[in-house]
Amino acid sequence: MKNEYDFSNARQNPYVKKLKKQITINLDNETIDYFKSLAQNTGIPYQTLINLFLADCAKNKKQPTVAWN
Repeated sequence: MKNEYDFSNARQNPYVKKLKKQITINLDNETIDYFKSLAQNTGIPYQTLINLFLADCAKNKKQPTVAWN
């Protein structure tokens, strides 16, 4: 192993804008169960499905409808 490496000709990571950030979020059991059942039917991991759904909401600027009962 070298003591120093020369990165002056290195390329920037082309995927840096697609990196994901790990967070903690509280979800209802029913919501998790729903996405887990979708995951079984589609073969896509449930966390990926949640991310796809939220990304679609953000892309289309969807606003939630809130009704306090």
